Amino acid sequence: QALEDHYSPSRWSPRLDRDTIIDAHLAVTAAGTERARASAQTLLHVSYGSGDGEKLDIYFPTDPSETFPVLVYIHGGYWQCLSKDDSGFAALPLVSQGVAVVAVGYDIAPKGHMDAMVLQVRRSLVFLMQRYPRIRGIYLCGHSAGAHLAAMALSTDWMEFQVVPDIKGAVLVSGVYDLEPILHTYVNDALNMSREVAQRNSPMRHVTPAVPAACEVLVAVAQHDSPEFRRQSQEYSQALRAAGWSVSLLDLAGVDHFDIIEKLSEDSYILTQV
Repeated sequence: QALEDHYSPSRWSPRLDRDTIIDAHLAVTAAGTERARASAQTLLHVSYGSGDGEKLDIYFPTDPSETFPVLVYIHGGYWQCLSKDDSGFAALPLVSQGVAVVAVGYDIAPKGHMDAMVLQVRRSLVFLMQRYPRIRGIYLCGHSAGAHLAAMALSTDWMEFQVVPDIKGAVLVSGVYDLEPILHTYVNDALNMSREVAQRNSPMRHVTPAVPAACEVLVAVAQHDSPEFRRQSQEYSQALRAAGWSVSLLDLAGVDHFDIIEKLSEDSYILTQV
């Protein structure tokens, strides 16, 4: 029961009750995405593979130069809800600064299983490198389950893919980096993970030694995230640091599991600035 509580982010926000906060989050991200689609130059539903869920949305910089950096956003939703269609809310402040934003779709549970989701995110990055050779660095940003998927991308052996994405940075927001505790909660009802699957897909267990000039990682966690989410962020950032990665932990005051990411639609927000 304690684990159920600790892995239910909606129970920890002082702003709204647990039923209201999810609906509010969906409304905010959907409205922000609608605004971005209305005013940015976009290419929507671009297939990076043959599966139904294997599509991405691209928000282009207002003044695209010859080459431009790309922020790849991977949505949360506990691997079983949300989609790329509500994931463009962070685009406007970034496209105005010459950064392209790509919202990645993947097959969520129960259709998608954990191994497949991790592979889809990796393949989406390979696709971007091949489709847009002018990209000047990829920056990953994932929220919650999306932070887990972004962290798994950091631990990829890219030799298998014959393409090495130029990942220059990662912003991992309120993520889960060890899936083992999830096995004992309601979250696994839809995911149906075995212990082997959870271990194979836990970034905490697959931290690779940092290569020279490797990317910078920012692990961000909310003041009103649950103690388990906060512990996971601290331990994963420590594990990265021990392996030689350039990593910083940002503990953000006054936000919860949901508005820590929603505020990326604001120019002045600290994560937007970073």
